[in-house]
Amino acid sequence: MGTYINKGNYDFQVALNSTYVDKSGLISLINDTLFTERCRSCITRSRRFGKSMAANMLCAYYDRSCDSRSLFENLEIAHDPSFEKYLNKFPVIKLDITDFTTKYKDDPSIIDKIQEALKADISEAYPNIIPGDFDDDFMEMLIRINQTTGDSFIMVIDEWDAICREFESGSKVMDSYINWLRRMFKGGNTLKVFAGVYMTGILPIKKYNTESALNNFWEYSMLLPRKAARFFGFTKSEVKELCQNQGMDFDEMTKWYDGYHIGNEPAMFNPNSVMQAIDAGVCVNFWATTGAYDKVATYIEMNFDGLKDDIISMIAGGSCPVRVTKFSNDMHDIKCKDDVLTVLIHIGYLAYNPETRRCYIPNFEVMQEMENAVEDSRWRIAKTIADSCDLLDATLDGDADYVARAIDQAHDENTSILSYNNENSLACVLTIAYIYAQNDYIVHRELATGKGFADLVLIPRRNVDKPAIVLELKYKKEIDAAIDQIKRKKYVSKIEQYTGDILLVGINYDKKEKLHTCVIETVSK
Repeated sequence: MGTYINKGNYDFQVALNSTYVDKSGLISLINDTLFTERCRSCITRSRRFGKSMAANMLCAYYDRSCDSRSLFENLEIAHDPSFEKYLNKFPVIKLDITDFTTKYKDDPSIIDKIQEALKADISEAYPNIIPGDFDDDFMEMLIRINQTTGDSFIMVIDEWDAICREFESGSKVMDSYINWLRRMFKGGNTLKVFAGVYMTGILPIKKYNTESALNNFWEYSMLLPRKAARFFGFTKSEVKELCQNQGMDFDEMTKWYDGYHIGNEPAMFNPNSVMQAIDAGVCVNFWATTGAYDKVATYIEMNFDGLKDDIISMIAGGSCPVRVTKFSNDMHDIKCKDDVLTVLIHIGYLAYNPETRRCYIPNFEVMQEMENAVEDSRWRIAKTIADSCDLLDATLDGDADYVARAIDQAHDENTSILSYNNENSLACVLTIAYIYAQNDYIVHRELATGKGFADLVLIPRRNVDKPAIVLELKYKKEIDAAIDQIKRKKYVSKIEQYTGDILLVGINYDKKEKLHTCVIETVSK
């Protein structure tokens, strides 16, 4: 058993010893590509979405140095026609690039270090074919082995893009790395040497001009997962079963960790956060441990036209159009707003709907991190977010004067959002002003209620003993007009089934005076 070749199945055994969600169907998808032109797969997804787990599973299945039948016989793949055909049939090379970027950070010879480590391992595995003084590159070794024994390898590269994230495009290291990958996976002997190649990481393959650096790879990503969509995270049915088995509240799981729209899977959960919540017995923010926070704060402060407005709009519960095809898949090469939004999709801070081509903040966990990033920024709206708790308390206390003053301040502090004197701007600011309510309320903008659409509706979450809140905005009208519209169009009728008391909050903006007025009434059940 080597360090990189024929590592066995121990890592996957460890996964099965824990609570495990069966994603072995991915093996069938990869089996279909072996010994074909599609044998080179690059499946990329966000941080903490199970990349290494999948890589370890594939290694355990293909590795001929071990017997993995008992590990898979009760999993989905065991029922697939290809299961017996490829089970433990290949020499497997497993490489985790972060092992080297951690050890040799900033070392310009890091690619040579990777090659030397692999060559030493291969020499030990094939001593009669590859002598210790074999003076050639790693690929030449594999070619010699293939010609001598007929062995075709499975190669699995985990965190393939770690080099790309650590070293900038155009650097000697990046050029060496791409050339090394091309040497292995674009040469005339590639299809003989490799039965299959599986690369995984966060970023899709780097583009040069408009073409992928390794354009013979079949890519599966957060933007285009192809048939692999259900393997990218946990599906709704999988999380529901976990919650039933572990005694967890499914609605809370959904609030905190759902929201990713990946391919044809409209409700995908962050798997790491779900498993952390099950272990902790409570849903809280586990996203802060991903290590990506500093980059996010840097990205959202980039001074691209429209970026701030888009981020604020999404914090307010909206979505924004994004052109994902412009991004070069390089975190160091950010040229425009669309690049920022696209990289945030790849690292999981935004979700992407391929049908509408719009992005949005997926769930409460990520929303908290985005709010933290904005609060730590130099944006004036950070104060509005920080003051949100006091505004909600004043609303629940029926303090209309305080609410009016707070909305005045929020509006004044954020005049750059869209345009100052329009209803859409006011609605956006108002939603952010009540951002703290997301802790205890399900927040709806433009909710269809009765005979119209209520501007902002806060419905208490299950087991929250607080009144529902219906907010109606009026522009250049008498203050009583807002409350009158709530009653006249029967907005309350749609939500009274969810709660007891309901607060009716009418807010009017006077364009001439640039002041807001507020009135609050209580409707008892």
